[in-house]
Amino acid sequence: MRISSIMSKGLLLAFFGMILPSATLAQEITFHKDIEPILQRSCQTCHRPSGVAPMPLIEYDQVAPYAGLIEYKTGLRDRAGAMPPWYAEKDVGIQHYKDDPSLSDEEIAAISTWARSGTPKGDIADAPEALVFDDVTKWKLGEPDLIVNTEDFFMESGRPDWWGEIPSISTGLTEDRYVKSIEIVEVNDVGVGADASDTVGGLYIFHHMIWRTEVLDENGEIIPGEAVNWPVHEVGRNGDVFDPDAGPLLKAGSAFYTDSVHMHSNGRDTTGHLQLGFTFHPEGYEPKYRSRVSSLGNGVDISVEGNARDQELHAYQVLSENTKIITFEPHLHAPGERMCLEAIWGYTVETLSCVGYDHNWVRGYGFEDDYTPLLPKGTVLHITGYFDNTSVNMNVPDARNWQGSGNRSVTNMFIDLGSRVTMTDEQFEEEMEKRRKNLNLGANDHVIGCPLCLAPLVWPIAESSGGSE
Repeated sequence: MRISSIMSKGLLLAFFGMILPSATLAQEITFHKDIEPILQRSCQTCHRPSGVAPMPLIEYDQVAPYAGLIEYKTGLRDRAGAMPPWYAEKDVGIQHYKDDPSLSDEEIAAISTWARSGTPKGDIADAPEALVFDDVTKWKLGEPDLIVNTEDFFMESGRPDWWGEIPSISTGLTEDRYVKSIEIVEVNDVGVGADASDTVGGLYIFHHMIWRTEVLDENGEIIPGEAVNWPVHEVGRNGDVFDPDAGPLLKAGSAFYTDSVHMHSNGRDTTGHLQLGFTFHPEGYEPKYRSRVSSLGNGVDISVEGNARDQELHAYQVLSENTKIITFEPHLHAPGERMCLEAIWGYTVETLSCVGYDHNWVRGYGFEDDYTPLLPKGTVLHITGYFDNTSVNMNVPDARNWQGSGNRSVTNMFIDLGSRVTMTDEQFEEEMEKRRKNLNLGANDHVIGCPLCLAPLVWPIAESSGGSE
């Protein structure tokens, strides 16, 4: 009996020895010390009074009741519905993006532990200084130099999706200017606050818009060959900061044009319009490279079966010029689940990026300057789209239906709408040399998205003496 008792006590001590570290860890994670800094960096820009999100996440008493929901949303990581809305997958491809609000594995684990351990508040002395927001400023990229307003559009509650064109508007620009950034915001009469939707898609009526600027003559007629295509506007999308050496030109006498606007009902009668905010480079600026919007994909013969998941679509493009990829931007529709971008050069096949997709909150993913893919002409770009047309996908209204190509949410698109710049051979070599220097690359390093970056290091080419032996 004594031996049995000793063994039982030993087992209990061993058991408590295993659980004490995790219990201690749970006690160490508090709102003020661990959770509040995460919310400030990645959540409060939207989750605050006058923000676009449905509830403020500023004070402890505002956050604690939603601890379980926050745990669930952050645990989705890179799939539709995840918070913060950033869906780049962290286990594949380039991991250096601009303005990345995503959480680390450790932060997601901390939120989960905090939510499951009674949401301890902690010591107010551990709290970071509260953020101060300027609710008057709606432009994330700074106050624009030029704002162009489209005409108002009325979308009736419950009205089916609509797509078509809206009236052209003059920019009023009287001199040529190179554009540093473009940001588009929707202004409508929905408002924000207690009645706001739980998705950003429910706050707006413009789902996406493909647009361009045309140059008009003195009679208001379009001058052929002067059109400039700009990044597509999509619901919840972040603004575009162009490569500093490749600002596109907005010419004097330009006018806004679109013949492809996709409108959707947000469940209430809504009148709204778009504001196009242009920020300019200083006068005298001249671009080094040419900038353009990608159109890699398929919008013609898409076929997505009903009641089926794990469906794939593929599209390929051979680069005719040396190219630097500035952003990757998947554009799918309701069944869309994720998209991957791959580069094929010779025998090298490399995934550059994979991101999840949420039809309610579309994102553009800008690579950091020293990690933008540098691809030689002849590279084959390959995108793969993954589709879930089942009832599990909450964005699909009726999973029984086959879906083909089209502009409405109940039809499909499959395009990478990211931006790129093209370079001469000499400029391309300069960019790769700058990359080697900035990242201090050696012959045994690996650079995702730059298949020739290490070529001079692993296969040195002797300079010709110019004579014969």
